[in-house]
Amino acid sequence: MTRAGESYWLDVWRQFKVHKGALASAAFLTGVIVAVAAGPWLWPVDPQFIDVRARNAGMSLEHPLGTDQLGRDTLARVIAGGRTSLAVGVTAMAIALVLGTLVGVLAGYLRRIDGALMRLTDLFLALPLLPLLLVAILLFRDMLRSAFGPEAGIFILIVAVIGITSWMQTARVVRGEVMTIREREFVLAARSIGTSRRRIITRHILPNVMSPVLVSATLGIANAIITESALSFLGLGFPSDFPTWGRLLYDGVDYLQRYPERAMAPGLAISLTVLAVNYLGDGLRDALDPRIRTR
Repeated sequence: MTRAGESYWLDVWRQFKVHKGALASAAFLTGVIVAVAAGPWLWPVDPQFIDVRARNAGMSLEHPLGTDQLGRDTLARVIAGGRTSLAVGVTAMAIALVLGTLVGVLAGYLRRIDGALMRLTDLFLALPLLPLLLVAILLFRDMLRSAFGPEAGIFILIVAVIGITSWMQTARVVRGEVMTIREREFVLAARSIGTSRRRIITRHILPNVMSPVLVSATLGIANAIITESALSFLGLGFPSDFPTWGRLLYDGVDYLQRYPERAMAPGLAISLTVLAVNYLGDGLRDALDPRIRTR
């Protein structure tokens, strides 16, 4: 990497450290990712193991968060559910970023199709998201389950539907950045020497819109986790024996008065993770904004 590149990312890091909430959120998210990834080694209890004799047990050293109505360890299920919820968030975010960046770059650089792409974006923004998700799941759930299995089929369906219905904000942000960058001197110089549009977009436009894309990525993960949790809470997500944070919250509501830890554990996991992701996005936005960084 060049000295200029090193200086840029060093300035970004210095500005990011100023945002204490974002720094704490990054540490918290790192801990969550390590915990859910290394869960089988940190807490070697099978989340699907049924022990009828220990059902509805309270918090103890053997079961720190108690057990459910079938005797399954709640802590192990929260860890396993975190892997699924984070995988859904990251995968759906990747789909939304690819679609949003593609539409935004094409709309911002190619004026002939700008109007059509923006009207398409407005159309998707006008659609009611949750009813659309419910209809899509009811229509394609059984077909994908039979083709890929109950867990994999629902995973593909949920991430695809969330990703396809979450790209619009990224597209509008990227379009605005591209419309500014396409009038910059280095783009005009590349155009004057006959550089192809594809090369201008890949070499000059895309690298300069990565800052808003990174911020959109953090917010997209949070939105995807909340959406998946909402679907699972409504009973339309993963199967009942496949843990996700939303599904655990749904299962724990019926026992909220007698065993509040069942609902509090996944609820806190969702709330704190989404809050940390949002704080991280705020910190990245401030760090990547040259107007703030040069103060």
